[in-house]
This record gives sequence, structure tokens and C-alpha cells, in this order.
Amino acid sequence: MPRWLFALLVISALIIVFEVYAFQTIKMLVKSKIIRYGWLLLGALAYINFFYVILSSDRSSGQTRQFQWAFGLLLLVLLPKLIMLIFMLGEDIVRWGQKGISYFSSGETKSLGGRRKFVSQLALGLASLPFAGILYGIFKGKYNYKVIKYQLTFKDLPDAFDGFKITQITDIHSGSFDNKEKIAYGVDLINKQNSDIILFTGDIVNNFASEMDDWIPVFSELKAPMGKFSILGNHDYGDYSEWKNKEEKQANFDAIKNIHPRIGFDLLLNENRYIEKDGEKIALVGVENWGKGFNKAGDLKKASEGVKKEDFKILMSHDPSHWEYKVKNDEFNYHLTLSGHTHGLQFGIEIPGFFRWSPSQYVYKQWAGLYEEFGRYINVNRGFGYHAFPGRVGIWPEISVIELKKA
Repeated sequence: MPRWLFALLVISALIIVFEVYAFQTIKMLVKSKIIRYGWLLLGALAYINFFYVILSSDRSSGQTRQFQWAFGLLLLVLLPKLIMLIFMLGEDIVRWGQKGISYFSSGETKSLGGRRKFVSQLALGLASLPFAGILYGIFKGKYNYKVIKYQLTFKDLPDAFDGFKITQITDIHSGSFDNKEKIAYGVDLINKQNSDIILFTGDIVNNFASEMDDWIPVFSELKAPMGKFSILGNHDYGDYSEWKNKEEKQANFDAIKNIHPRIGFDLLLNENRYIEKDGEKIALVGVENWGKGFNKAGDLKKASEGVKKEDFKILMSHDPSHWEYKVKNDEFNYHLTLSGHTHGLQFGIEIPGFFRWSPSQYVYKQWAGLYEEFGRYINVNRGFGYHAFPGRVGIWPEISVIELKKA
């Protein structure tokens, strides 16, 4: 059997299971046939639309807004049904277990009256939470910018940099934007942090340099007295689109690199710069993308040429897996690494100081926020923009502000 046919059969079987259990839940609680079959129709339209977009899309167009909205509608339909499936299937397992016990036992096993209806009510109630959350995430959450502040203390920080403030942004993904007013608000919020320096850690576009054309005037308004610096992310290489030839892909890559000086950023391509203040300096090191399972253009050794081991160092590296596999154990001692890439998968639950969860944590050990090992830190920014799913649920777009202090 061809793999594509096997995959299609598995997907079809899963969809049928989802729909059967979801329909059972609705049927148990809703008498109106219009609502019942309207629910089925909504699911069918979401599946048809998604697969139509996938099959009709031109790989040379990369990821389009049409795909993002089709994926968003699919999640809107599937996640609530997943909740229903878990509860209703669980109730079925219990019921079948009781019947098995009754069959093999001389005694009677009582079934709780009305349990099926109660479980359906519970399932539908809980399913409404991701449904409402996804709607909010699509229409409001993707521009719900949060400023997250940290203060980090180092014994070997030069005295002149005591109180030095860094604003980090990452993962702009300009090809996804659809609201200039909200983006302008986000840029203004960055400027209001009054940091000494602004660092951008990659993924300025989804695929094409042209995606940034309408946003160059907006991001040119970013201001920092001691400079703005940037690196590339995995999406900046054009690897997620088909090209007519290598020359076309290279031209797009060159145009993406040229965006950075056009908005006032110094792009570091496996390079470093010294930031000087009152006769003292710290090293800013910027690598190209290096990620497990992704492009590995990053060359840490090359990027650090001319930097001394005893220098205080800030490393910009888009993918946090670079820190996990290459940086944190490096004897050269990179004091602070700034990354992005994960977006926290744009979906999760975060209750500061108490609880946080995202599917991203099953893929990345460092997936959002500040981490420390061996006295070395990494901040994984949750991203300024959004990608694939046209929204954010619980994992909000982030502006990181890090203040360096002398111990």
C-alpha cells in the first residue's frame, strides 16, 4: 500500500472517531437537529477547506495567510472535539468494563443513572474553553504584547555596564501581519522601555523579503542609544519555499539580509561587535541559525574570532537547541544567550510563579523564559509575531527587557 494512501486512511479513521464522539456529545444534550447537523457541517467545511488549501497551494508561495486561517479554523473545530473524545471515550471504557464484570460475575454491577448525560455536559463545558480561547487568540491574543523584565547579576560584568538595559525581540514573521495599528503599538511599546540597546534574534519574515516591504517604515522607528543589532533565523534562508533555481533563492536571501540595515539594524553573520561604555566593553556575538533538525549555518568559533575568553559576552543565537547542545558547556563562557524560535508554540497555560505548560516543552528543553545552568543564562523570547496558527492562546507575544547588574 502506498504511504500516502495509508496516511489518508489513518487520518480519515481519526476524523471519523472524532466526529462520532463529538456528535454523541451534542446529540445527548441538544434536541435541535439544525444545531446537531450544523455542528457536523462546520466540521466538514473545516476539513474540506484545510485539505483544499494544502492540495491547491503552490509551494513557491510558501506559507500563506489562507493556510494560516484554514489551520486556525481546523484547530477551532478539532481541539474542542478532542476534549469531548477524551471524556466520552473514557466513559465508554468504564461502561464496557462494568459490562464485562457483570458478564463474568454472579453479582450485579450497577450503572450510575444519568452518568452519560453528566459526562456529556462536563465534556461540552470543558470543550468550550479551548473554543473560546482560540477565538480570542485569533482576534485579540496575537497582538496582546507583554513586557517581561529580568534582572541578572554577574561578578565579572564591567562596572560601566552596571544597570545596562537590553530589549530583546524575536520572530517578527512580518508575512503574517494584518494590522498596522497594532504593530505600530508594539513598536512604540518597545521604545518605551528606554533600553540602551535593542537586539533582534531572527525570523524577520516567513519566506520572502517582500513580506517586509509594508513594515519597514514601522520598524525603522525603533530607537536605542547604543545601537540595534540582529541575526538570522531559520525562516530567513528561504528553505520553506520552492524556487525556480538557486539564483532566485540567493537573490531572496540577499534581499532579506538587506532589510536589516534598512530598518537600522547591524546584522551579525557569524560576527561580533564590542559595545563600549566609559572606557570598558562587552562583546556581542551573533551566529547564523543553528538548530537541531534545522539549518546549521551558525559557526560559534568563527563568530567569536577576536573575542577574549575573559570578556563579558552576550550571544545571539536564534534556536535555543544551540545553547543546549553547543553553547552552555563551551569553555569560552558565554554569559548570556538570547534566543527565540519556539514561540512557545503560541499555545499553552502560564500562571507566573505557579504553573506553566505548552506542547513546546515536549520538543525543546528551553522553550520560553529564562533558564540558568553553570552560572550561564539563556532567555527564550516567546516571539513578537506569529506563524502557522494566526493567533496566540495563553502564550502572548513578548518584549524582553534584561537589566545587567554588577554583583
